[in-house]
Amino acid sequence: MGFLELDRRIRVVVTANFVAVAARMSLVTFLGIYFVRVAGISLATVGAAFLLESLLRGAAAPMFGALSDRVGRRPLLLAAALITAAVLPCFLLVSGPASLLAWSTAMGIAGAANMPVATALLLDLAPPERRQAVLAVNYTGMSVAYTLGVMPAGYVAEQGYGLLAAISCIGYLLVAILYTVALRGTLPLQRAESRLMTEVLSVARDRAFLGFAALAFIFPFAMGQVVTASPLFAAEQGLAEGYIGLVLGGNSIIVALLAVPVAARIEPMGPFRMLGAAAALVAAAFVCYALFPGAAAAYMAGTVVFSFAELVFSSAVPAAVARLAPPGRRGAYQGGWTLVQSLSMGSALFLSGLLRDAIGWRGAWLLYAGLTLAVAAVLFATRERFQRTQNG
Repeated sequence: MGFLELDRRIRVVVTANFVAVAARMSLVTFLGIYFVRVAGISLATVGAAFLLESLLRGAAAPMFGALSDRVGRRPLLLAAALITAAVLPCFLLVSGPASLLAWSTAMGIAGAANMPVATALLLDLAPPERRQAVLAVNYTGMSVAYTLGVMPAGYVAEQGYGLLAAISCIGYLLVAILYTVALRGTLPLQRAESRLMTEVLSVARDRAFLGFAALAFIFPFAMGQVVTASPLFAAEQGLAEGYIGLVLGGNSIIVALLAVPVAARIEPMGPFRMLGAAAALVAAAFVCYALFPGAAAAYMAGTVVFSFAELVFSSAVPAAVARLAPPGRRGAYQGGWTLVQSLSMGSALFLSGLLRDAIGWRGAWLLYAGLTLAVAAVLFATRERFQRTQNG
């Protein structure tokens, strides 16, 4: 399934996600370095601020997802883009822990709606039998956007961060224009019939969803390690921001080239079947970070291995959540997964900061590898059970 073969409305949403990721990740990838090295804030405090942002974003996501099941997806996506355009560049005003926490609070609230609501909109627009392929096309677009954003941003960051702030603001304004101008007309929506809070709480009572989330958390947690913790790990090994940006951009190139064909190949198997193998690859990536000889080679090898895991879980996990969601609750369930995702990604840098001080980077990576390998075994053992409990 190619981009031009998609419904025009899907192409608009994919394009909006492309621009948003490029605008956000060109900056966010290097914010840990900025706050520690430029603003002079401790790594532990920076990790706590990132965790606060993720907690707020995740805690509000189920409510925004459920709200979108009632009022529609477009109004919330438009509001999220405009608010983020105003808030994201304000990192330049951060001068200490208090202002960092204030900025992180605003970012968490501003970003809560985008991920669950945009994913739910794509699922609304896609035929059920092609959902994973559509999600793979969307993820491919985001990977290309990450590459185009991060690779030059590393070199720009070496000169200064003001230009990155301006680019991020312009990017989110373009997202708002896309949702306003290019996504007109009535959009499909299976509206929920229950009360808003009933819908939100139903996700927390679904044992199948909770069981899946308790295992699949490892994927956004690993993504958080690669995106937020590994740049600091690499910088402390003496690698420059430019090289870090090239490596992370190379990860996105691999995903961009292979995500759609991989999704098309594994889609007939169902979204649960290959997640155990993906988790095993994540464990191998962490082992590379810890044990591969040479800092530059270790960073390159671990990130490349992680890319092949990302090819699977990037589309399989949201497709699995969609399969578990009852009719009329797609937004709420995507919001519930965003909560798990935010907690997992947000805790990555905070936990790595604590472990780095306690057992060093090598010990931290090996500990993560052991945890991920255990999750891989359970995912493999329970894949048939999850396949039988799907609803959507």
